[in-house]
Amino acid sequence: MIDIKQIRQDPQRYKDAARAKNIDVDIDRLVQVDGLLLDARRRLQDLATEKNSLGKSIPKLAGTEKQAALDRLGALKKDEALLNETVKTLDPEFDALMLQVAQPPAPEVPFGKDDTENVELRRWGEPRQFDFEPRDHVQIGLDLGLIDIERGVKLAGTRNYFLTGDGALLHWAVLRFAFDFMVSRGYRPMTVPLLMRDEAMRGTGYFPGAEEQTYQMERDGLNLAGTAEVPLTAYRSGEILTEAELPLKFVALSTCFRREAGAAGKDAYGLYRIHQFEKVEQVVIGPCDEQQSIAYHNEILANSEAVVQALKLPYRVVNVCTGDLGRGQVQKFDIETWMPSRKSHGETHSASRFYEFQARRMNLRYKTEQKKSLFCHTLNNTVIASPRVLIPILELYQNADGSVSIPTALQPYMGGRDRITKT
Repeated sequence: MIDIKQIRQDPQRYKDAARAKNIDVDIDRLVQVDGLLLDARRRLQDLATEKNSLGKSIPKLAGTEKQAALDRLGALKKDEALLNETVKTLDPEFDALMLQVAQPPAPEVPFGKDDTENVELRRWGEPRQFDFEPRDHVQIGLDLGLIDIERGVKLAGTRNYFLTGDGALLHWAVLRFAFDFMVSRGYRPMTVPLLMRDEAMRGTGYFPGAEEQTYQMERDGLNLAGTAEVPLTAYRSGEILTEAELPLKFVALSTCFRREAGAAGKDAYGLYRIHQFEKVEQVVIGPCDEQQSIAYHNEILANSEAVVQALKLPYRVVNVCTGDLGRGQVQKFDIETWMPSRKSHGETHSASRFYEFQARRMNLRYKTEQKKSLFCHTLNNTVIASPRVLIPILELYQNADGSVSIPTALQPYMGGRDRITKT
């Protein structure tokens, strides 16, 4: 959420931000409603002052003066009731409009309409050149008994799957390696609830906007989280931290759920776009300082790059354009890993910074040493998500004899084995 004072000072900036991010919000109406509420509350304060003065004077009056004062007091109460009704009517509209306002992107974010206009920053590693006809991850998985999509669809519908045998072991090896790596870098390990109240979804910026992508448990008023970002970021919501506590650095491994509404026919093959997966997520809650936030952004991106490099997977980093940014993101970097079957890089990580956008929604603040209360800054990034990352691992590490080599970093998690073979 944005400070309304900033919107009052420069509404055009927020119109431009909404246009750049392709987000529909009526800033003119917001400013109008805000003005009406300010006027109504100012008049209510004036009425309260006059009522108080009249209340003190009436006992001292008599005759026509007293009656006139009583009549005036009655008129003030009627005006007060009308103004309170105005506030009661406009407050929900104001709150709804405020939730729609987009955070202006950082100056270094490229302008663009969608992910096709993201800007590549750098590459690491070289895509493998095969001296045999390579297979895709589904073919490899079926042949080695690692993946069973047919029975996943039978039991749960499209975009569902089973990982079996060494496929399940490889999946957990990747996740455990990434989790241990983050703990070694000083991030606090967490297990998190998967069912979130609407307040947590609004606080982290997923509502309004992502309702169609969320599995909602209407009977219980709960939602299945699409990422551990939600519980980790909202963990201290409504609290006032001390400056000495910051930064908070969390890492969690959780199951994630996404409806993929509107994605019919898009990336439907294999394990790329699915309804349920596991993800190791990193979250930083820091002080209200833009330069420190930028430094943390670089840190969390470097953490993820180090994991991908340890797996020896070629990748590129892109600066996400305005049209591919979410409502609250100031800037986002994606890591896209090379996937031979797609003949392109596929997104595997997203690193975002929000400044105080999420903290304002969650009322997450801290006290400085000077006793000043400030909103925190928040950031998050994928450390690894599986089984999507199994696509490049299986495809890039496949061998001509049908086996798959196990990345060196994962071998300790696979009983010291260096290869998956057909059993």
